[in-house]
Amino acid sequence: MRIPIHAEHPEPRKIRHAVEALRRGGVIAYPTDTVYALGCDIFEKKALDRIYLMKQMKKDHPVAFVCSDLSDIARYAVVEDPAYRLMRRLTPGPYTFILRASRDVPRVLRMKRSQVGIRVPDHPVPQAIVRELGNPIVSTSAVWQGEQLADPDEIDARFPGLERVLDVGFGGLVPSTVVDLTGDQPRVVREGAGPVDF
Repeated sequence: MRIPIHAEHPEPRKIRHAVEALRRGGVIAYPTDTVYALGCDIFEKKALDRIYLMKQMKKDHPVAFVCSDLSDIARYAVVEDPAYRLMRRLTPGPYTFILRASRDVPRVLRMKRSQVGIRVPDHPVPQAIVRELGNPIVSTSAVWQGEQLADPDEIDARFPGLERVLDVGFGGLVPSTVVDLTGDQPRVVREGAGPVDF
């Protein structure tokens, strides 16, 4: 179901409807500051399995999740001082950070070596969803057969299992920049929408 929503001032009633779908184990599509993403509650394993089926991803393909702010990140990841300082400069923004996962991260979301990808997008819609839900949501680009989808109508058509498509108009085509913060120095894993001159 496609739901038009205000990009800068998302209507609380529409956010609540999306969150109710997430709490029921549903999968939604939502805008971020880079591209449209598919998401579910990070604690709903069956919903995450459905995302993998929808996108036809291999089980070892990592997915990130959205936190509302830096304090939220500290609950789900081990954050050393240098990493914290960098993230404080770059969040919210078009970056995904790879960090060491804390015990609060569901095992299914941990990458190899117990790492996790975390985003704080600079977009009111995902921030409102996470605040209303009370915990992070999965964030994986709305990609179909290698193509990033930007049209909410097409996203709705390509992923028929979605309970909600939060529509703010056409989205972007360039995903977030992925930065690995698990080593001594930041390492850019994927160049995307976020500048890498940090």
